Amino acid sequence: MYNHIEGKLKEKNPTCAVIDCNGVGYLLNISVYTYSKIPDKEHCRLLTHLIVKEDAHTLYGFADEDERRLFRMLISVSGIGAATARLIFSSLSPPEVQQAIVSANVPLLQSVKGIGGKTAQRIIIELQGKLGKSDAHGTLPAGVLQDNRIKEEALSALVTLGFTKNLAEKAVDQILRSSAEKVGVERLIKLALNNL
Repeated sequence: MYNHIEGKLKEKNPTCAVIDCNGVGYLLNISVYTYSKIPDKEHCRLLTHLIVKEDAHTLYGFADEDERRLFRMLISVSGIGAATARLIFSSLSPPEVQQAIVSANVPLLQSVKGIGGKTAQRIIIELQGKLGKSDAHGTLPAGVLQDNRIKEEALSALVTLGFTKNLAEKAVDQILRSSAEKVGVERLIKLALNNL
């Protein structure tokens, strides 16, 4: 619903920030990573993710798109809520989280308070395929990140159109495997629709 909040930074601490946007103060829950990235200037812009529950609407703020994208992936894992995902980014940076998942580094994920061995393994199993394979140096090539974003956007659009995530993912994966050239989001959606 909200992509970002931009305005005057009224307050910040390691767990939240308040941004005044035209007289309305938005309280955003943030991680220590985002806290370290917020400049001590009056003007501030944070990307957001809104979680709606029956008893609360909670805004989460992010310094960059990588953190927000990984946060959204983490909360899609069974047993990982927004508070746990925020705690992960308070202990590890987004590149460290991504590398831990891609390289199946269970001990690094377990180093986060509240993450046990089974939870760390569940995160790796559910997200490793989405984040792609690492190259020989253990880092993700830029092309892999771009391909994953295209895939995620296409999946999101197909689910919004009413297809189940599993069915949509199979169609998208089949197209990506069989395509000799890079496919954009629109083309990927159209091809997937032809196969569904």
